[in-house]
Amino acid sequence: MPPTLASVVRNTSLHLTVIAGADHLERPVRWVHTSELDDPTPFLEGGELLLTTGIKLGRTASQLQAYVHRLADAGVVGLGLGVGLSHSEVPKPLVEAAAQRGLPLLRVPEPTPFIAISKVVSAAIAAEQYEAVTTSFEAQEELTRAALGKDGTTAVVRRLAARLGGWAALYDGSGALSVVAPDWAARRAGRLAAEVDRLRRRPAPSSAALQGRSPGIDTADEDYVVVQSLGADRRARGFLAVGTEDRITPTERYVLNAAVALLTLTLERSRELRQAEERMGAALLRMVLAGEVATARQVALGLFGGLPEGTIRVLVAGTAQGADASEALSELAERAEQAGGRVGERLLVAREDGDPGSRLIVLALDNGAVHRACLGVVEEHEGVSLGVSAPAALDEAGVAFAQAERALAVALRGGRRSVDHEEVGAGSLLPLLGEEAVTAFAEGLLRPLREHDRTARGDLVRSLRAWLSRHGQWDAAAADLGVHRHTLRYRMRRVEELLGRSLDDTDVRMELWLALRSGEE
Repeated sequence: MPPTLASVVRNTSLHLTVIAGADHLERPVRWVHTSELDDPTPFLEGGELLLTTGIKLGRTASQLQAYVHRLADAGVVGLGLGVGLSHSEVPKPLVEAAAQRGLPLLRVPEPTPFIAISKVVSAAIAAEQYEAVTTSFEAQEELTRAALGKDGTTAVVRRLAARLGGWAALYDGSGALSVVAPDWAARRAGRLAAEVDRLRRRPAPSSAALQGRSPGIDTADEDYVVVQSLGADRRARGFLAVGTEDRITPTERYVLNAAVALLTLTLERSRELRQAEERMGAALLRMVLAGEVATARQVALGLFGGLPEGTIRVLVAGTAQGADASEALSELAERAEQAGGRVGERLLVAREDGDPGSRLIVLALDNGAVHRACLGVVEEHEGVSLGVSAPAALDEAGVAFAQAERALAVALRGGRRSVDHEEVGAGSLLPLLGEEAVTAFAEGLLRPLREHDRTARGDLVRSLRAWLSRHGQWDAAAADLGVHRHTLRYRMRRVEELLGRSLDDTDVRMELWLALRSGEE
C-alpha cells in the first residue's frame, strides 16, 4: 500500500503536528508537492500532500476558506503549513476551514525542511513499488509452476484465489462455469452469467469491473468483482472472474494480469496444433460418412479415444449463397466441442468453405449436449440454418448425412433456422412453402420425365422416387422396383439427361424429392 498521512505523521524525525482533519489520516499519499501559489490546483493531479509557507495566502477568513475549498475540490489529501516565515502559527480561519472540509492540516515546524518530508514519502513509495515488483515476480513464478502441472487451469485458479485473498472462477467459451475456488464461491460465480454473456459478445480481450457487490448476492456478501475475457485473436476462449473484499491493489492487479496471460496461453493452444486436430477430425468424419466405419474406429481410438457410441444424428449447418456467416459457423463448432468436452461426449466435425456457401458438418449423439448446443447457436445467429438427420446408427451415417443435407436445403430455401429430416420426409413443409408455387414448380421440374413415361418405356418417375426414398442406395431401390440395379442406373442417367441436371447435387435431389412429394399431397 502507498504511504498514508498517518504513517508520515508517525515519523518522529519530522515533528509534524495534526491541527485539523485527524479522522482522515488514512488517506494514501501519492506525492508531495510544494507551492506558494494562491491557486496551485492547475498543477495537481489529486492525492498530493501539499506543502506551503503561506506567503501568497490571503489574510482574511474568506480568502483562507476559498483556498482550502480549492485544494479539497482538487483531491489534495493533506495540507502542511510551515510556520516561522510568513506565519508564526497556523491561522485559526485556516484550521476552521480545513476542519469543515475534512482536510487534514499539518503544522510543519521551522526546523523541518520540506525536502525532508518529500524524502520520507518518496522512500515509502519506492519501497511499495519494490515490494509490488517482488511480490508480482514471486506470484508469477508460482502461477507458472501451477500452469505447467497436471491440472494446469484448475491449479492457476486456486493459486490466484489464495494470492488475492478472495475467490476466482474460470468459465469456458460458452460462459459455463468450469472451475471455482474456494468451493464456497460457486454460488457467487454462478450469478455472474449475465456479465459473462455480455463479455462473450465483445471482442477479446475485454473486461468489466463490478463495484459494491456482486449481482444477486445477499447484502452481507459484498465483493469487488473483475471479469476478464481470455483470448488472443478477438474470440473469447474463456472468462476469468475474481472477487475481493476491497478494490484490488496495483500489486494484485499485476498478479491478476499474470494469471490472465497464463490462462490465455493454456486455452489458446497453438494454431498449428488446433488445425491439425481439426483436419484429422474432418478426415475421420468423411471416412464414417463414406461407410468406412471399422477403419475410422481403429484410427479414432488412438487419436481421440474412440467414436460416438449410441444413436447418432448428423447435423449440417450452412449459409445461403453470398452470405458471410463464417464467425457463426466457427462459434457453432467451438460451442459444440465445449459442450461435448464438459460431459465427455464424442463428436466429429468438418468445415467446408466454397460455392454455394459455407457448411459445417457435425456428427453427434442424438439429443446429446452437442446436438442441443448446435440448435442453440443457430437460434442466436441470423443467416445460418441447420439441417438435422433422423436418428441413426453410426454405420448408417452416410444415409443420415444425405438426410441432413436435404433438410438444410429446405431450411435455407424457406428461411428456417433449423429443419429436421422428419419434417421433410413427412412433407409437412410443403404447405409452408406455398401450395400454388410448389405445384407449379413440381409440374415444371417433372414434366420432361412424365412426358417420357407417357411416350416411351422406362417408368422414370417411379424409379426416381424409389431411388430417392432409399437415399441413393442402388440395390435397395432396385429391389423395391423389381429390376436389376444396372437397369436402375440406366434410368437415372436418362433422368439426368432429360433434366439436364446432376443427381449428385444435393440441391437437385432435394428439389426432386419435394416435387415428387407435392404430387402426393
